[in-house]
This record gives sequence, structure tokens and C-alpha cells, in this order.
Amino acid sequence: MSTRLAALPHRHVLTLPTLPSAVRTARQTAEQALAEWGINLRHPSVGPALLILSELVTNSVRHAAVLSPQVTVIYAAGADTLAFAVHDRHPYQPSLYASVTGTGPSGLATVMELTLGLGGTAVVRGDADGKGKSIWITLPL
Repeated sequence: MSTRLAALPHRHVLTLPTLPSAVRTARQTAEQALAEWGINLRHPSVGPALLILSELVTNSVRHAAVLSPQVTVIYAAGADTLAFAVHDRHPYQPSLYASVTGTGPSGLATVMELTLGLGGTAVVRGDADGKGKSIWITLPL
């Protein structure tokens, strides 16, 4: 995690079985955490952020479950920033920005369209052993 993200005062980590029910649980946990952190769930960035989160967890469930029995979601926030990551233990690292040009999977295209439209950033970070990755999304609040 970058120094800027590490400085965010609010953090929560959730690890779930890589099953379809993980999508709903990850989203509900995000809503609960944001409310507890005093972030208005009606803020214009929150709805798209929840959709982005749902898409990323769905991708892990659909594409990584065979090698990754668990998916981990990391939530973080500050006064003007919302960040989250979805981590699985599948080695494939998608090209996020290729999805914007139409050459990537459609779920990632939605993720990137929403992220960039909100002025956010997205990055894939591989695990040190090369056997997993995290997709980090940072959005302004």
C-alpha cells in the first residue's frame, strides 16, 4: 500500500470464500464501514464505488476461484479519499487500461470507465511470489 493510502485513518479488511455470496457480503460490508466512518452513502462517488467493488469481487469469483479459495477486500477512507482493493491468489494480472480501449473484459471496462469518470485511479499490484494480485481503486470524495 502506498504511503498516501497507509495514512488514511479508516481501514477494514474482509476475507471471504471465493463464492458468489462474497459479492453481496463485500458490498454490504462496504456500506456498513462507510456509514460507520461518517461517509454519506448518498455521496456521488459511493454508488459507483460500490458497483466497482461488486465487479471486482465478481471477477475474482468467476475467474480466480479455481486457484484462490479466498478473496480479500481491503477498505480504506479519509476525509477526501475512498480506496479499496480486491485480492485473490490467481496469478493473472489484467491490463486495466486495455479494458478502456475495448480490448479487455467488459466488467473491467465498467470498472475503469467509472473509476476514471470519477477522477480516480486503478492499479494492479502483484504479490511478491507472483501467485496473486490486488486491484487497488482510489476515488476522491
